[in-house]
Amino acid sequence: MVVLSNQSALNELFLAKTCNPSTVFTAVPEVDLSHPDAKTMMVKACQEIGLFKVVNHGIPPEVITRLENEALKFFMQSQSQKDKAGPPDPFGYGSKRIGTNGDMGWVEYLLLSTNPDIVSPKSVELFEQNPEALRLCVEEYIGAVKKMCCFVLEEMGEGLGLGNVFSRMVREERSDSCFRVNRYPACVELEESGRNLIGFGEHTDPQILSVLRSNNTSGLQICLPDGTWASIPPDPSSFFVNVGDLFQVMTNGRFKSVKHRVLADSRMSRLSMIYFGGPSLEEKIGPLPSLVSKEEQNIYRELTWREYKNAAYKSRLSDHRITLFHKSSHT
Repeated sequence: MVVLSNQSALNELFLAKTCNPSTVFTAVPEVDLSHPDAKTMMVKACQEIGLFKVVNHGIPPEVITRLENEALKFFMQSQSQKDKAGPPDPFGYGSKRIGTNGDMGWVEYLLLSTNPDIVSPKSVELFEQNPEALRLCVEEYIGAVKKMCCFVLEEMGEGLGLGNVFSRMVREERSDSCFRVNRYPACVELEESGRNLIGFGEHTDPQILSVLRSNNTSGLQICLPDGTWASIPPDPSSFFVNVGDLFQVMTNGRFKSVKHRVLADSRMSRLSMIYFGGPSLEEKIGPLPSLVSKEEQNIYRELTWREYKNAAYKSRLSDHRITLFHKSSHT
């Protein structure tokens, strides 16, 4: 367990009053990937909530367990040993500081790129300083989750009558996807303060689709359409899938890029692993003509993923980044 050394450190990170911890969202759509209607169910969930969880996903539990164990071995090392793979460049090991724009959270993490054109010295250092099992388990897990992510995108593409238009973006060799492992240490002072400590601040994911798996510790919350925050019960045997900004743009707002955050727990640490499926950096992203009816107008303009990514990563987590795509934002 991690104990904060003083109350001022807690004050720097917590967010109280805006959350009712008793609000639990139990209506997350569950999609059986082997079901004939899976594509229809996923499209419906993306339109209504922007989030669903998948079962019968085909990823062996031992693949998940192996990486979880290796990740915990890394995080349980001394701080000086972990810091050899940090600070992030933006990849590698990070602690409490999220990005370079002032965002803070009660979290330590590993962030890795799957883009073969991106060479991260900190990632190289991470794998050189740690047992080969860590790298092998990361590669095994990413391979399995990427395959499942592409299947989900393929199914949704068919559900929208578009075929493989989305899945090909993530499947291609130069796909600019990334992978994150977050550990949110338990914080015993939470019970004394009566506050909610932010592990990872509110944000939307900028890529196309995110695939998350966590242990059995709660903490994930989504922002409902009425602005209230609701907790998502953990389910270690399933994967949670959420819409990213690019998917919202390509569907001209039909799919919802859901705002979410993570709160730390007072008694148990949370470990989550997230694959962010993205296109190549030069992929042009805009509303797909077949998804814009004659009565509608394009809400968004066209940008490359590189342009949006560069702009988004200069902003704060809570900024409404998708407005960068709005046609009115550049006039």
